[in-house]
Amino acid sequence: MNLDFSAQPLFSWYVVLLAVSGVAMVALAAARSGSTGMRVFNALVGVAFLGYAIYLAFIFEGGTYFIMFKAFILPVLLIANGIKSIAARRQATEAAVRAQQVQAQQILAARAQAAQEQAAAPAGTGAPVTPQA
Repeated sequence: MNLDFSAQPLFSWYVVLLAVSGVAMVALAAARSGSTGMRVFNALVGVAFLGYAIYLAFIFEGGTYFIMFKAFILPVLLIANGIKSIAARRQATEAAVRAQQVQAQQILAARAQAAQEQAAAPAGTGAPVTPQA
């Protein structure tokens, strides 16, 4: 294993943070946040980050390696976007539930009014009263 925090702390922390970023992005893709395209993008980039971290930690034998600062900025942006889409989906669901509750209350009120009108109608008029929904 190539991680040695005393000899090469920058490299070791880079590999650890790269792996954490990859896992976070794969988890975000699995959390069903955002559109299908965004989830696929999160999964692909997460697997790439995680794969590069595994390569650097176990296979890399020295020389030069590529430091991607986007590996730390991109997950933060994508996680923020995922949280935003989850919140928007929750608000849309709550709005739909409220609309259904209002509609149910209107139907109950219309039925109660029709029942009152039917009870107030003189008996024997022969004209049935139909409730308006």
